[in-house]
Amino acid sequence: MASVRRVLPTRLVPRVVTAYKEQAAVVATRKGSVADRVDVSRSCDVFISHRGTDTKRTLAGLLYDRLVHHNVRPFLDNRTMEPGDKLYECIDAGILRCKVGVVIFSPRYCDSFFCLHELAMMVEAKKKLIPIFCDVKPSQLLVLDAESHSPENLKRYSNALQEAKYTVGLTFDSKTGNWSELVSRTANIVMKCMKEGKDR
Repeated sequence: MASVRRVLPTRLVPRVVTAYKEQAAVVATRKGSVADRVDVSRSCDVFISHRGTDTKRTLAGLLYDRLVHHNVRPFLDNRTMEPGDKLYECIDAGILRCKVGVVIFSPRYCDSFFCLHELAMMVEAKKKLIPIFCDVKPSQLLVLDAESHSPENLKRYSNALQEAKYTVGLTFDSKTGNWSELVSRTANIVMKCMKEGKDR
């Protein structure tokens, strides 16, 4: 099976991923126009990048609610987007308009093309990053299944992960850690970063 995967990697990549990669390549060449087409009233202060299967119902959702409580406008895909929205345009515009990016790294984060693209966009747009290493060490962040990525995207994702590894973040063990403390600390850091941005 491994040899077949090497010979015909494209047949093993889901169509939605292929479509997303193609769309992402187009968006990368016209970032400004994408942001301009999204309603300003729905712009966000904080973009939460996460792997849904790992953290949507825990850290990502809890952090979204806490930020809303503090009158901060977070972007979380299933909470922010509405039926009929263009998936790629909303996500990319949310990243381009945000002031701070919270990246929740989890065991399956790097398995996702969506997550890697979001991280790369935030790094390329020079957004303030707040990494949270949830049940994963920075040294474990690697682009998996490199054959399924174009050389250009592989370089983008690898550079973005390298940037994140050398950015001071929060570490958390879901088996022994206190979720409430993590959410509170993250929210406080986000608000401090936003205040510093306004004071400049």
